[in-house]
Amino acid sequence: MHGKSRWLAVLALAWLSVQPVWAGQGLVEAWRREGWTRTDFSRRSVDLLEILAGGPPRDGIPPIDRPRFETAAQAARWLEPKEPVLVVELGGEARAYPLQILIWHEIVNDRVGGVPVLITYCPLCNSALAFDRTVNGQVLDFGTTGKLRHSDLVMWDRQTESWWQQLTGEAIVGAKQGLRLASIPSPLASYDAFRRAFPGGKVLSRDTGHERPYGRNPYPSYDREDGIPYLYPRPILNPLPPMERVVSVEIGGRFKAYPYRRLAERGVILDQVAGQPVLILFSKDTRSAVDSSAVASSREVGTAAVFRPELDGRRLHFERSGEAFRDRETGSTWNILGQAVLGPLAGSRLPALPHGNPFAFAWFAFRPETEIWDGKDQP
Repeated sequence: MHGKSRWLAVLALAWLSVQPVWAGQGLVEAWRREGWTRTDFSRRSVDLLEILAGGPPRDGIPPIDRPRFETAAQAARWLEPKEPVLVVELGGEARAYPLQILIWHEIVNDRVGGVPVLITYCPLCNSALAFDRTVNGQVLDFGTTGKLRHSDLVMWDRQTESWWQQLTGEAIVGAKQGLRLASIPSPLASYDAFRRAFPGGKVLSRDTGHERPYGRNPYPSYDREDGIPYLYPRPILNPLPPMERVVSVEIGGRFKAYPYRRLAERGVILDQVAGQPVLILFSKDTRSAVDSSAVASSREVGTAAVFRPELDGRRLHFERSGEAFRDRETGSTWNILGQAVLGPLAGSRLPALPHGNPFAFAWFAFRPETEIWDGKDQP
């Protein structure tokens, strides 16, 4: 290569090396013009170019800050029995958050059993998760940035304007960068399953202070098998169909995914993650929130819940029994929410474990090292 060509090549490499930096600086300037004046963009753990505008502006999808609740019986006037709800139980208080409401707000700042909780749902990833809003002794309030990363909701806290990844609970930009919200067990279940398990439980009311067509799905047919994730410009490398639902479990820094297709066949899975026993129960009676234009008429996709299969130091083994579950040791009958409802152990509860029910593409985008369940029980 002669001198001029070598000089042009060096110049081209230099241009390619600084282009992402200039592009990132341009993004920061644009974001500051949007009003993100307190966000410390110098503190970040991700490439800013991965963060894309989702369409709505900051809090254009409005969080619910003053949630109101009604009884499970009252909610029956507008909730179909098989509609999906996110269930949180803390301090003897049980609450259900219908996805037909969360799909329009994505965030609820609440307190359950005296604990400040963050209820989240990203419909594009089908990730419904609950977190503790207390970080290093400070209670944070959250909103929606209007941004997406790998198609997943990017949240922000009003105290520091740090940006947080919904699916992982990690602060990715700003003063809180590097911190992570503590997960709270929050299974997805049908409204009917919640009502039977917690007859005195409360359900998030449609009286949110906002006018939204609750019960309508703004993403019809989004979760079809040949569907394409929204604003996901990366290659999809995971071996599962992108829109297949998985149960995602994290224990001790190890990650494992259980495809819904296999769960539906088995109903009960006993496995180990990081050497810890894990029980997964699957029920077929829960609808999708992102199938039909009306959630109440969407197809049944099922749901799963994850527990530690131990009670008072005793290991239990389970099998499916009709629409319920039975432990082999005592013959007691259990529901999808880990409650013994009949038999010698009636009234007992299995320890719940945090988990998610996202689309496969979303989970593997953030946890590519995840192991996929091999189909074998690990007693």
